[in-house]
Parts: sequence; C-alpha cells; structure tokens
Amino acid sequence: MTENSSDKLIRDLLGGVSPEIAEQQLNDKLGVTFVDLTPERVSATMPVKGNLQPYGLLHGGANAALAESVGSVLAALNAGVDRIAVGLELSCTHHRAAMSGVVTAVATPLHVGRSTITAEIVITNEAGWRTCTARLTCVVRDRVPSP
Repeated sequence: MTENSSDKLIRDLLGGVSPEIAEQQLNDKLGVTFVDLTPERVSATMPVKGNLQPYGLLHGGANAALAESVGSVLAALNAGVDRIAVGLELSCTHHRAAMSGVVTAVATPLHVGRSTITAEIVITNEAGWRTCTARLTCVVRDRVPSP
C-alpha cells in the first residue's frame, strides 16, 4: 500500500514517537481517514460500521474520538514543529443518529494562542446533516527532546 500525503504529514507530526506507540493509534482501529490537513482546516472520515453502540447507532464515544483526532491534528499543525498539543477539554453534543455509511468531521480553529488552541469540530453524515458538534481545547507545550 502506498503512503498518501496525509499519512506522511500525520507521521511527521508524530516525529519522535516510538514505533511501538506509533503502530497503536486509535484512528486505525476506528477506520479514520484524513482528507484535509492545513492549519485552517482538518477533515477526516470514519465508517459507521464497526463503530456502533448496542442499538445500532454510531457510538457517541466514536464521535468523540473522531472529534478529538481531527481537533488534535489541527492544534498540532498550529502549534509548530517544536511544540506539541495535547487534549485538555472535549465537549460533544450529539444532534442526530448515524446508522450507516460514513461520517465526516471538519475541525476549524476558534482560538490559536501561545499556550492553548481551541477548535470547533462539526461531524456530518453522508446527506450533509450535522450529527455532532464538538469543541476541543488543547494545551500547547514544548516538545521534549528525544533521548
């Protein structure tokens, strides 16, 4: 399988992370695929199938994980290469159930500061209907040099 430019950028953002950890990303288990990767907009898709709760609906935790994934990448892109961004607070409002297909998450910055970055994340179904709105605040810290 060939690596696309989004995969390379994500790998570069994880620079310095041990291979054992880099191979255990939740995004892979959820089927998250990144589409847009800029400091102004990060988007990704996730299949509903495989991410359900017992009633056959997309699990709210899967929505939250998708939201934190795109929001964290947006924060990392805005933090810069010598800094890291880690989640501080995540809030999700689930508006509409998704039962099949693919959902798309789009993260845009609300605040980009020196020590915190806040993103709004909108998740929609294939019909374009909003299924979830989330807000993620990440704290920004200096990257610790690798040993």
